[in-house]
Amino acid sequence: MLANYGYKDASGDFFITIDTDKCDGCGNCVPACPVGVFEVLDEDPNDPMRDEPVAVVSGEKKKKLKYECNPCKPDSDRPALPCVAACGEGAISHSW
Repeated sequence: MLANYGYKDASGDFFITIDTDKCDGCGNCVPACPVGVFEVLDEDPNDPMRDEPVAVVSGEKKKKLKYECNPCKPDSDRPALPCVAACGEGAISHSW
């Protein structure tokens, strides 16, 4: 299941997608994110049938992703976002 966090506005799409089928709840994304966007929950709030740990975007960060994630947007010096690089399962992707 794909869990999308973020929003779309006139300036673009700002979404983090977590593939909960790939996410094993390891938590490597939590310390990798310099602004603390992620947290690991014991159960998936988007899938009541899943009872394994899963990474999610924390509640207070959901509507601020455009600003929170801006410092990590890829450029020539940083080809991959830290959270994407830290996810060994390839469960995290971004719309930018």
